[in-house]
Amino acid sequence: MQNRDIANAFKLTASLMELHGENAFRIRSYRNAYNALRKFEVPLDEMGESEIVAIQGIGKSSAEKIDQLINTGRMDRLEHYREKTPQGIQDLLSIRGLGPGKVRTIWRDLGIESPGELLYACNENRLIEAHGFGMKTQSDVKQKIEYFLESRGKWLYARIEPVVLELITKLESVDAQIRVEAVGEIARRCPIVNEVVLIGKGISAEEVARAEGVVVKESGLPGTGTFKESGPLSGIFNASTPFILHCCGEQEYETRRFELTGTPDFLNAVGITANAASDEEIFATAGLPYVIPEMRESADVFERVAGRDDYIQVEDLKGIVHNHSTYSDGLNTLREMSEYVRDSGYGYFGISDHSKTAVYANGLPVDRVMQQWDEIDALNLELAPFRIFKGIESDILSDGRLDYEDEILSQFDFVVASVHSGLKMDEKKATSRILKAIENPYTDMLGHLTGRLLLSRKGYPLDHMQIIDACAEYGVAIELNANPLRLDMDYEWIPYATEKGVLISINPDAHSREGIHNVRFGVLAARKGGLLTSQCLNALPAEKFAQWLSSRRR
Repeated sequence: MQNRDIANAFKLTASLMELHGENAFRIRSYRNAYNALRKFEVPLDEMGESEIVAIQGIGKSSAEKIDQLINTGRMDRLEHYREKTPQGIQDLLSIRGLGPGKVRTIWRDLGIESPGELLYACNENRLIEAHGFGMKTQSDVKQKIEYFLESRGKWLYARIEPVVLELITKLESVDAQIRVEAVGEIARRCPIVNEVVLIGKGISAEEVARAEGVVVKESGLPGTGTFKESGPLSGIFNASTPFILHCCGEQEYETRRFELTGTPDFLNAVGITANAASDEEIFATAGLPYVIPEMRESADVFERVAGRDDYIQVEDLKGIVHNHSTYSDGLNTLREMSEYVRDSGYGYFGISDHSKTAVYANGLPVDRVMQQWDEIDALNLELAPFRIFKGIESDILSDGRLDYEDEILSQFDFVVASVHSGLKMDEKKATSRILKAIENPYTDMLGHLTGRLLLSRKGYPLDHMQIIDACAEYGVAIELNANPLRLDMDYEWIPYATEKGVLISINPDAHSREGIHNVRFGVLAARKGGLLTSQCLNALPAEKFAQWLSSRRR
């Protein structure tokens, strides 16, 4: 074990002890040991105990712990605190700028236990009012969390997309004849991207190396040779993003792009035998219906796409549903949110601030609900024909009830029912809890179905078929939460939901004006699931959306 590893073990122990509120004097002894060892150059594993004790800042107790680390790779005191600290909290401690004091506030006061949960809380502006935080600190924390999540080798699609577009621009700027496109998971719009893969034509390894911000690690490209004659090139962009570039000639380009985009299962079902001039020609030659790139995941897709081409697009959305304002935990006022949605070209806006149980999110007690309704009435008169619908994101309580009385629930235009607390459930408990909410006559829509946070928190397990069947029975829509951290419900369940006649609402869960544009990522996920415009609730114009809501009030 190297000196640096030994020093870091003392540092982590001190941080964990502080996190748990241990004696300050004992914490200081571990910090002193860390400071003494972090730049100590003589290998500790080559020193005797008396020599280690003689190091300034190291006492007998610390020397014994160093000996334990050298001989076993463990320190009992460190393991003790690791066992009582969630792994996600330990991850937060490893992020520069998040010391034990801030992490303790995040954990104890806000109930956050992982980097992904913290990022989502930043998006909901929950750190602004926390002790020791504020808008500037929240922004700084958000940047650090995003970097931490991305640096683990996987990316949210929404985070990696702009990086890839910038990389393509840099590569194509080397020469006007160069053409580069993303393939693989990025072309399929996968919510989580494991690998950045590109295809290029008219580009050599030497030209790649000349692109701004690009470092070539390994190349199988002999000059401008075709893909068939050479291996791929691997490189790093902006010192942080690894990528693979396949290069081929003009004749092979369309076919190779096709081959590098679909999964092996999908490609085996197509059975490409020759180069083609376009994707459409490949499908036609194989006697198969065209499949959009987003859906090229598996062979069974061909059973679902015959005769379909009206897949949802952002411009098909007529309204923006599930949004928050300063009434709860949003950054912008109701007026600011409404006018921004209107000015962005939409016909209606569904406000759904947090309900009274969500104290952490400044949830609305009944008197503030009434206050919001009065403001909505005034704004609707002023902004007509644009319309604001009175909604709420009502917490599904542990027993499946919603957290307002029926007298209040009945007066909302719509109710999004969501689970925000008690997430550690088994499948039976989670399914039962949500089924009870579906049976509530005032539940119009289920919000973020499993509570997952991509790259951070698994959703609670559900019997999806049972939930979807119940939604079909009670006429409840299901939200595809378009926040890139959620994209929940998962696209894989869209075919079953639409088969049962359940409408999907693509909602941004916006906590700021700009947050409404997250619907684009929801649309990409919906297209992966084959969602048609006619199967999307908020593709209805305002009048028909209002009619659907009225039909729900039974």
